[in-house]
Amino acid sequence: MAAGMADHKMDTSFLEEVKKEAADAVIELLTQAKLEEGDILVVGCSSSEVVGERIGTFSSVETAEAVFDGIYEVTKQKGIYLAAQCCEHLNRALIVEKELMKRDRLTRVNVVPQPKAGGSFGTTAYKRFKEPVAVEYISAQAGMDIGDTLIGMHLQAVAVPLRIAINRIGSAHVVCARTRAKFVGGSRAVYDEELL
Repeated sequence: MAAGMADHKMDTSFLEEVKKEAADAVIELLTQAKLEEGDILVVGCSSSEVVGERIGTFSSVETAEAVFDGIYEVTKQKGIYLAAQCCEHLNRALIVEKELMKRDRLTRVNVVPQPKAGGSFGTTAYKRFKEPVAVEYISAQAGMDIGDTLIGMHLQAVAVPLRIAINRIGSAHVVCARTRAKFVGGSRAVYDEELL
């Protein structure tokens, strides 16, 4: 197995635990962010960080699969599109369903992610999605960053930090964000409270 990859079987109880943590975290995020069917959630995940190693040093497909499955089961059920951010080796390209690429006229790029070139999470998305494609950029309504992967470039303006009860998945730090519409106008403007 390649250097820097987990070459041992992950403990089943650990995998079940991170899957549950991921599912619980995304449920809370979707509720707080008030996402609607058809909205996009971008997720970046370092499987290395989840298992307690430094980002990019210990890629674990099994761990990424557990986290992905926990998140994807929830987003799929709620009709939310999941965009899986790849690592910086692929310029943080995203794996999405082809249907979303066509709907939003996203720019497709030619790459098939691998655990050490794209990351285990992006690789898992490519295997699990019905018709996976890689795209260069997306403008998501909410995001979850698992292990400090820097997802901000793929969030709509204006990003608003969200505090959720689960701030770790495994050993990885979790940061979430929602987005809100920009305010326009001046002192006489009136704003829709539902959009705050």
